Amino acid sequence: MKRMRETGLIVAVALLSLVQPTAFAQPVTIPVETKHHALVLQTDANKNLGIVYMGAKLADKNEYTHVPAMYKQTAEYTGVANAAYATAGSRNLFEPAIAVTHVDGNNSLDLQYVRHDSKKLDENTSLLTVFLKDPVYNFEVTLYYKSWFNEDVTEQWSEIRHNEKGNVVLNKYASAGLYLKAGSYWLRQYHGDWAKEMQAEETRLTHGIKTLDSKLGTRANLFQPSVFMISLDKPATEDEGTVLYGALEWSGNFRVDLELDNQDNLRIMAGINNYASPYILKAGEVFTTPAFVSVLSSNGKGEASRKLHNWARNYKLLDGKGTRLTLLNNWEATYFDFNEAKLKELLKDTKKLGVDLFLLDDGWFANKYPRNDDKAGLGDWQENKKKLPNGISSLVQEAQANGVKFGIWIEPEMVNPKSELYEQHPDWVVKQPGRPEHYFRNQLVLDLSNPAVQDFVFNVVDGLFTKNPTLAYIKWDCNAVIYNAYAARLGNQSHFYIKYVQGLYAVLERIRKKYPTVPMMLCSGGGGRVDYAALQYFTEFWPSDNTDPLERIFMQWEYSYFYPAITSANHVTDWGKQPIKFRTDVAMMGKLGFDIVVSHLKEKDMTFCQEALKTYNAVKPIIWQGDQYRLQDPLTNAVAAVLYINKEKTTGVVFNYLVSNRYDAGSLLPIRFKGLDPAKKYTLKELNVYPGTTSTIDSSKVYSGEFLMKVGFNPDVKAGRNSVVLEVKAVG
Repeated sequence: MKRMRETGLIVAVALLSLVQPTAFAQPVTIPVETKHHALVLQTDANKNLGIVYMGAKLADKNEYTHVPAMYKQTAEYTGVANAAYATAGSRNLFEPAIAVTHVDGNNSLDLQYVRHDSKKLDENTSLLTVFLKDPVYNFEVTLYYKSWFNEDVTEQWSEIRHNEKGNVVLNKYASAGLYLKAGSYWLRQYHGDWAKEMQAEETRLTHGIKTLDSKLGTRANLFQPSVFMISLDKPATEDEGTVLYGALEWSGNFRVDLELDNQDNLRIMAGINNYASPYILKAGEVFTTPAFVSVLSSNGKGEASRKLHNWARNYKLLDGKGTRLTLLNNWEATYFDFNEAKLKELLKDTKKLGVDLFLLDDGWFANKYPRNDDKAGLGDWQENKKKLPNGISSLVQEAQANGVKFGIWIEPEMVNPKSELYEQHPDWVVKQPGRPEHYFRNQLVLDLSNPAVQDFVFNVVDGLFTKNPTLAYIKWDCNAVIYNAYAARLGNQSHFYIKYVQGLYAVLERIRKKYPTVPMMLCSGGGGRVDYAALQYFTEFWPSDNTDPLERIFMQWEYSYFYPAITSANHVTDWGKQPIKFRTDVAMMGKLGFDIVVSHLKEKDMTFCQEALKTYNAVKPIIWQGDQYRLQDPLTNAVAAVLYINKEKTTGVVFNYLVSNRYDAGSLLPIRFKGLDPAKKYTLKELNVYPGTTSTIDSSKVYSGEFLMKVGFNPDVKAGRNSVVLEVKAVG
């Protein structure tokens, strides 16, 4: 019996040697380098691929091989704690990036390095492809690292495939894994709700797992967006410290795991949320994860955001280097209560105000169940005959006659139970059979995993443009989350959340193929949906339904870390108690629009708005395409200040706002500028001066860039002068 056991052991060892890589193989070191930083991958003796370095770029690439030896931390029991794409079920003791169930029911996975390929896509962009394979199962993962040299930005994603004899279940399938070493880690994350978007929290990460996630299905960012920052060793400031920004390019359920391990190292796993979503992968099928974008800065949060802004405008955004339309929206002027005559008067006001476009909001459609409130009509996209007897086309023509363009609001992914669409196609609606319906804003979500629904949604947009070829703008809303997730025509319900988002993207691809240049706003009851995947189809997003300008200063500040000003749709409304100047000055820090009753404006307010629009049209290229420098944050100062300056450092705009109502609050001290040329001379001129008032700024004085950055300038912000916009101009 003993001899049989020994023989069996010898056979087992022999068999194991057939599937194990040759030990003590020469390590392969793979640096992913940008202008200032590097992510370095390296194989060990057993062909495990790990991350051995992420930080400032070294001049000598050969020295990356010395990095691991410099760390004398506690024992690492697994040999794969730093895995580039951590697996479950083998030796890994930490949170995996991927977990699977093979055809035979086995839950283990061991991905080993096979080869890699690196190529330059253009002078600034490179793509690294790394091939990994399980030595026992016919299962492969390909890792992609796309890097932009000048911007220090990297996208990571993965492709998962197998050729086993049957179906494999993907239980987790992250897009990316990162591994960081530092003395401590500080997470800046965001939370919110309707009208309270982008509320920031910063805490030191403690041992264990911190998870940022969403299970809402649609408008996935409502409670928690997928963007975050990690500061190394200490909380990064605007201009100091090492900080990593992360953002998942996915418009549905997401999950980001941040795990601080026993060695005090941090691993980050980001991807689609696997909640209720085990994915059945057929043999030969490829599952491609969405991209995770990151940027690393050694000089604080401001530098990181400017890098991300440049990358977004140049490489990711739809028409990122283009222009945008100013507009007048009718929503707060009329809500659902309007008719053709009232809208034609508003069209005249649009021209009088001086904006580019009139936007007709909710309430223009449905007849059997008229859209007179948010309880009925959603899904029935025919013009309401009582409100608009001559249809949308008459309004488009009226807009043209007034020298402005015309845009329209839609919410094509949603349906009211009180609608013809619901009556005709109950199987198109996301709802559980046999369970009571549960409504979000009196509506349900249409099942975009269904190709027939995808056709319907596409035809909503296509039909509007077919009838009205000169239609110039779409506001695309999405107000409901997904309750009772169930798709009547979907064979595997665990695929629903993924197929929904893929269906949405399929529709948007069709729309953009046919209408590549039409501006579209990504709206979602506020900022519930913005991400860099969606912004490949939409020209701008709506940060929040809360348009109180004081609240917007804080929201726009936080959004600006991740998204450039050209993407942020900011409207002047009647929210808040601030004067029209303050409201307009705040809205100018992005893509300006108005949602006010123009005819109710006082004469001076009207004059101010008209002149402010002219000023905005002159300076908007700087705001949209320039470098943003945050000078004083609203959280810790009585005055918030932000500077935008062009790449040549010759022209800039500074926005200054009083955000405190404390007695005598104001700009008591000079505000130091940033981003100027210290050797250049500059003048400062106040813009948006309200009619009948006189600026306290002497525009004839000349200051060196050095003076403005080291000493600063006092914009004289105080009660009664609570917003000051300055033009910075180089002279000589």
